[in-house]
Amino acid sequence: MEATGVTAGGKPVTFPQYLLLNAKRFATRPAMRFKDYGIWQSWSWSEQRDEIRDFALGLKAMGLKEGERIAIVGSNRPRLYWAFCAAQSLKAIPVPVYADSVAEEMAFVLDNAGVRFAIVQDQEQVDKVQSVAADVPGLTEVIFDEPRGLRDYDPTHLHDFGAVQDRGRALSDSDAQAVADWEVGIRASDGSEISAILYTSGTTGRSKGVMLTAAASVKAAEDTAKFDNMSEHDEVLAYLPLAWVGDHYLNYAQGYVVGLCMSCPESPETVAQNLREIGPTFYFAPPRVFEGLLTSVMIRMEDASRIKKWLFHHYLAVAKAYGERILEGRSVPLSGRISYWIGDKLIYGPLRNVLGFTRIRTAYTAGEAIGPDLFSFFRSLGINLKQLYGQTEAFLYVTAQKDGEVRPDTVGPAAPDVDIRIAENGEVQFRSPGMFAGYYGDAEKTRETMTEDGWVMTGDAGIFDAQGHLKIIDRAKDVGKMTAGALYAPKYIENKLKFFPNIKEAVAFGDGKDFVAVFLNIDLTAVGNWAERNNISYGSYQELAGMPRVYEMMTAHVNQVNRDLAAEPMMAGSQIQRFLVLHKELDADDGELTRTQKVRRSFIAERYAPLIEALYDGASERYINTEVTFEDGRKGNISATVKVADAETFPVVNAMPEAAE
Repeated sequence: MEATGVTAGGKPVTFPQYLLLNAKRFATRPAMRFKDYGIWQSWSWSEQRDEIRDFALGLKAMGLKEGERIAIVGSNRPRLYWAFCAAQSLKAIPVPVYADSVAEEMAFVLDNAGVRFAIVQDQEQVDKVQSVAADVPGLTEVIFDEPRGLRDYDPTHLHDFGAVQDRGRALSDSDAQAVADWEVGIRASDGSEISAILYTSGTTGRSKGVMLTAAASVKAAEDTAKFDNMSEHDEVLAYLPLAWVGDHYLNYAQGYVVGLCMSCPESPETVAQNLREIGPTFYFAPPRVFEGLLTSVMIRMEDASRIKKWLFHHYLAVAKAYGERILEGRSVPLSGRISYWIGDKLIYGPLRNVLGFTRIRTAYTAGEAIGPDLFSFFRSLGINLKQLYGQTEAFLYVTAQKDGEVRPDTVGPAAPDVDIRIAENGEVQFRSPGMFAGYYGDAEKTRETMTEDGWVMTGDAGIFDAQGHLKIIDRAKDVGKMTAGALYAPKYIENKLKFFPNIKEAVAFGDGKDFVAVFLNIDLTAVGNWAERNNISYGSYQELAGMPRVYEMMTAHVNQVNRDLAAEPMMAGSQIQRFLVLHKELDADDGELTRTQKVRRSFIAERYAPLIEALYDGASERYINTEVTFEDGRKGNISATVKVADAETFPVVNAMPEAAE
């Protein structure tokens, strides 16, 4: 009797099963592109199947067994993506690791997952892995993609990716049964095995290994691909970290279930250029990327001629008035449509082209809350930007916004086949098709995250509006109240501040306090451009951040945020009264941000306690000495006397006019 699976007419329940199916139904269509040495190279689905098969057979010959964990470390490269599917085809478990992890972080993941094999990109990652070898005794075999710089390394347990493939290719050429057995093994799977272990960002402590089963992962990807009408004609640019659930889901998982083409950039530095060259139809980016794009646009306009500046700002006002309504097919006056059409020819169309967004049909943002103004800015340009809310434990999607029902203040209703409820304490809880099977090696943490009746506790506070759309207020543990009883939601305040291109990061404080105070990081690119245009010289981030004129700029931004908050009765009591500009940029290597660039609020509060004290004791400045980690892992110190500034607050604006007598 033939095994269940693709050839038996069964629906694929694993990604390797989809690989075999796609190699038949989309044999000559492009599956993968990669720009190397300035040239775009392509692999069809049938060619990709062969590449994965040869590598899988090579791994099997090296002794990789079912259930073993195999680490994958590096940037977005075809061979690293092929390694995912090759491991899964043998029922081994890929464990992606953030490429920019410092040695200690990498050692924790490798040891915690109990990996024996590691597939890495280049010499840098080989060096990092070898430097933690003593802390990961189970790791014995390292396979590298790029051989540059590794010629003189001890080859005993160090293998070239191509050589492993050659070993598998020789086996497939000489033994047809080996290929047949590989395919039979793939088709025989019922999808119950663990498909991948993705480690959480570690916002609240040590990262946890989220175990995702094959069938659940496939079902989740199928649901959302259908939701957004994705097909084999879609194209994506895979530039996000391999270890992040956003990349694994939106590029790898959805790519396999619909058969789309995934393109890998030449390097992290060329993403913007490669985006313009590829012109993806489906795009995903966390809010930080959209913040950076807005900053780059505004910087370029500062250097434009007076007439260009006028045209830009005039038609941005037109877009703000009519853009979203036109995008959503709502009623717009003829004069508004004509003005927007002219703006599209002069401003919006060229801007979309410069950003690489000309062909985008659907774009998403998630990972943290996005500022409503930033969100509406991109939608007003004709870009179908939507929000989703997700977690690694859900295999991403918990909610998603439908076309025509997109609003900046919500993350949409429940995603297909997802159930959501709000607990008595305001916490969002869910059940979903892609729900995780537990944390690897940590049954206690798994129990802490699950309710007794099988729902996942997100740790986020939220509410449903009248239309059934979910609003995420903040992390449940971060939402609090001021001493006077006013609501305190730090992320909401921080996002308003980060809309200004000059502000890269903000960290708010105020729970249980008399007033709100914030730390700010300036955006070195934006403020540096301003300094250059004003003939202001500086030698470092620290020097620029402490300049009086920079503080004047930040004061104006904070005051504007306070005006906006005053117009929102629920938030008016949390206006910012004092702030400072940190003497260094918040950095993941220093533990201040996660690898997905989320603020680790409690760590920052502990590390910069003297500065928080200065914000609340009336001091005008405070000296601080901070330990930093350099790129090569060395430690150092940065010291500074940080200035503290006062902001202007405003009376509450009545939201509803009083009824006439």
